[in-house]
Amino acid sequence: MPPVDPTSHTRADQPLLPTLRRFLPYLWPAGQAGLKARIVGAMTLVVMSKIVQVFGAAYTLKYAVDRMAIGDRGVATIVILLVVGYAASRFATTLFDNLRNAVFERVGQDATRRLAANVFRHLHGLSLRFHLERRTGAVTKVVERGTKSIDTMLYFLLFNIAPTVLELAMVLGIFWHSFGWPLVAATVAMVAIYILFTQRVTDWRNALRAQMNDLDTGAVAHAVDSLLNFETVKYFGAEEREARRYDSAISAYAAAATKSENSLAWLNVGQALITNLMLGAGMAYVAWGWSRGSFSAGDVVFVSTLLSQLFRPLDLLGMVYRTIRQGVIDMASMFALIDTPAEVVDAPGAKPLAIAKGHVRFEGVRFGYDPGREILKGLDLDVPAGSTLAVVGPSGAGKSTLARLMYRFYDVAEGRITIDGQDIRDVQQASLRAAIGIVPQDTVLFNDTIGYNIAYGREGAGRAEVEAAAAGAAIAGFIERQPEGYDARVGERGLKLSGGEKQRVAIARTLLKNPPILILDEATSALDSRTEAEILDTLEAIERGRTTIVIAHRLSTVIHADQIVVLDGGHVAERGTHAELLRLGGVYAEMWARQAQEQDEDVPGASEGALAAE
Repeated sequence: MPPVDPTSHTRADQPLLPTLRRFLPYLWPAGQAGLKARIVGAMTLVVMSKIVQVFGAAYTLKYAVDRMAIGDRGVATIVILLVVGYAASRFATTLFDNLRNAVFERVGQDATRRLAANVFRHLHGLSLRFHLERRTGAVTKVVERGTKSIDTMLYFLLFNIAPTVLELAMVLGIFWHSFGWPLVAATVAMVAIYILFTQRVTDWRNALRAQMNDLDTGAVAHAVDSLLNFETVKYFGAEEREARRYDSAISAYAAAATKSENSLAWLNVGQALITNLMLGAGMAYVAWGWSRGSFSAGDVVFVSTLLSQLFRPLDLLGMVYRTIRQGVIDMASMFALIDTPAEVVDAPGAKPLAIAKGHVRFEGVRFGYDPGREILKGLDLDVPAGSTLAVVGPSGAGKSTLARLMYRFYDVAEGRITIDGQDIRDVQQASLRAAIGIVPQDTVLFNDTIGYNIAYGREGAGRAEVEAAAAGAAIAGFIERQPEGYDARVGERGLKLSGGEKQRVAIARTLLKNPPILILDEATSALDSRTEAEILDTLEAIERGRTTIVIAHRLSTVIHADQIVVLDGGHVAERGTHAELLRLGGVYAEMWARQAQEQDEDVPGASEGALAAE
C-alpha cells in the first residue's frame, strides 16, 4: 500500500537535528565554488561587523565618557574624535551587515531554486495513485512553505545565531578581563535562563502554530477544490453551501491564529523582564564598583552598551527560534513529500524498450486497485503488430484499466504485459511511454494556447508540424477562425473549448507524437455524429501500420477492428470480428441490438424537440 499522504497533517514536534542535516547540503552546495566563496565572504563580513560593533563602538564611547568625567576641557578634541569614531563604528556595522546581505542573496535564492526544482521533479516522478489521492491545494501549500523556509533558515543560522554566539564570546571575554567573574557568571546565567524560557514558550506556541497551519492548509485545499469544480457547484445551486463551508474553515483558522498571536505577548513580556533585570543588575554592579574606586564612570556606559548590543540579537532569538522551529516543521513536511516513494519504479538495470514491430500481449493479467477488489482476473489478449484490437463491454469491466497498465501507471498483480516479447516491467518507463500514444476519454488541457497544447505531444515540434496535426484531427478550420489563431488560450483545464474541440486537440497532440502503439480510450465520445464520422476516417488512417487498442462504448466506432474483445467481470466473454460476434448471438450481439434501438429512438425525439423549439 502507498504511504500516508504527507500533507494530511503537520507535527509540531518534528526532530530538529535530522531535518537540519538534510538542510545543510543546501548551505554548502557541492560543486559550487562561486557560491561557497560568497558564503565565506559573507561570514567574513559578519566577523568584521561584530568586531567593529563590540570593540569599536563600545570602547570609543567608554573612553569619551572617561575623558569627560575628568572635567578637563582641554581634551575636547579627543572626546569629539572618540564620539565621531563611535558614530563611524555604528555606520560601519550597518555597512558590513548590508554588504553581507548583498553577497549572500544569490546563495539563498539558488538554494531555494534547487530545492523547489527537486520537489517538483519528484512530484512528477510519483505514481498515479499518489496523484489521485493527493489534495492539490495542500501539496502546493507544503511546497510553498518548505521552499521559502530554506532561505529564511540559511539567513538566521548564518547571520543571527552564529554572530550572536561570536558576540557573546567576545563580551564574556571583555567582562572577565575588565570586571571579573561575577559579571561573567550573571551574564551566562541570564543567557541560559533566556534561552530556556524562550525554548519552552516557543515550543508551546509551535503546537498552536502547527494546529493553525493544518487549519490553513485545509481551508486552502477546500477553496482550490471548490473553485476547480465550480461547474458542479453551479449545477446544484450550492454557492451558498460552499461559502458556508469555507467560512467555517477560515473561522476555525482565525480562532487558532488569534490564540497563537496572543501567546506571543507572554513570550515578549517574559523576555523583556529577563533582559532588563540583567541590564539593571549589571549596571548596578559597575556603579557599586565605581563607588569603591574599582571602575570608572565610562565603565557604566561601557557595560550598558555591550549588554544593549547583546540584547538586540537575543531579543530576536525568540523570533529566530520560532522561525527555525517553524522552518523545521515546514521543511519536514516538504522532505516527507520528497521521501514519498514511487509505487512504480524502473527495475535495476532496466534498458530502453526496443520496438521492432509492436506486438502487444496480456498474459494471465490479474489486477485490482484495492487488494479486496480485483478488476482483471487472468486476462489474456494478443494484439499482433500493426493490427487493431477493440475492447468493449459494460462500465466497470476494466476497459480503461488496460490503458493504465500499458502505461505502467500501475503494475500487474500477476501475469505480465509484453511488447515484442519484452516485459514492460523490465524496461525504462520513459521509453515505454514514449512508444505509446493515447487519446483519453477525459481530455484535460493546460491553461495555455491551443498551439502549445498540440505541440505538447512532441517536444521541439515546429509550427508546420503542429498545423499538420491539427488538420489531421479536423480542428485546423476551427483554430484558423479564432482571432488569435493558434495563440488562442483554452482556459483552465481547457474549459473555453467544447468537449469535442478538446478531444480533437487531444487527437492532434497524439498525431504529433506519432507513436508506434496507439490507444484510443473513447476517443470520439464527446463528438457529434458529423464530426465523429470525420474523426473516424482520420483515426482509421492513423491506425494503419500501428498496433492499436481501441476502448469504446459505441460499437459503431469499432466495426472495422481486426479483433473485438468483449470484457465482462474481468474476463474475456467473447472475441472475434464484428461479423463473427454478431453471428455468435451473444453479449456483443445483444449490445449491438440495444444501441441500434437507442439510436433509432433518439432520432424522433430530436425532431420533436426541434419542432417544440419552433
